[in-house]
Amino acid sequence: MSSPADVTVVVMSRNRREDLLRTLPRHEAPAVLVDNGSTDGTVDAVRAALPGVTVLPQARNLGSYARTVGVEHAGTPFVAFADDDSWWAPGALARGAALMRAHPRLAVLNARILVGREERLDPVCAEMAASPLGTPPDLPGPSLLGFVACGAMVRTGAFLAAGGFDPVVRFPGEEERLALDLAAAGWGMAYVDEVTVHHHPSSRRHAPDQRQTAIWRSRLLTALMRRPAPDVGRLVLQALRGGAPTRRALLRALPDVPAALRRRRPVPPAVRADLRLLAGDAA
Repeated sequence: MSSPADVTVVVMSRNRREDLLRTLPRHEAPAVLVDNGSTDGTVDAVRAALPGVTVLPQARNLGSYARTVGVEHAGTPFVAFADDDSWWAPGALARGAALMRAHPRLAVLNARILVGREERLDPVCAEMAASPLGTPPDLPGPSLLGFVACGAMVRTGAFLAAGGFDPVVRFPGEEERLALDLAAAGWGMAYVDEVTVHHHPSSRRHAPDQRQTAIWRSRLLTALMRRPAPDVGRLVLQALRGGAPTRRALLRALPDVPAALRRRRPVPPAVRADLRLLAGDAA
């Protein structure tokens, strides 16, 4: 299957030079690398080894907002995201773009993610495949209210109109706020098992408790921006009772609370109903 002309692969990275030199050549579409202030020579190494890759060096770590920078630069109708340790399988980009063209309400296509050399199915994919939101006739797979960025293809216009990934939430857990805004605007998100992404996790990863803290920080700030006040209160209590990593998340979220409040726009009732359904509370 030929490379699609209407897709760009956007990768954000920081200090993972060797991972990038291994994965960037695997993409079957033009690639844009947004480098988040690496200090390991990433920018020079990629430019020397892979002159076809567009490199956008940033002076500091923008977190997931770097992906928004990449999308704004891409200029194609669709953008596929990848991490520095992931890549889209042969033919996957063309297949995904064809599905996006065939389903005009589809804003995000989440591919099947196979992990490691053993190609284990990422557990989140099984959850998405069994989404209680069902499969609407105008979507190519089960409807979602969230996605995994390294396995997602987005419709550029919808992504940018919804604000992209923002500078408040940053990373990880950046997908939730964007997914809520896309749903509030009437866009669809779907899991498609026939499109595949490979993810070979880098050896340069945060410790589990550090990642838990970062995810909870994003969750709290997203709730402050988009959830009703009672939901925010319940989440804060849960963080307080959850142990050291979640309590640290509360402290780390505090400096960004004013910015989150300035962006506060609670989601409409229909989206809140879907959130309750996903949480197992149909009432």
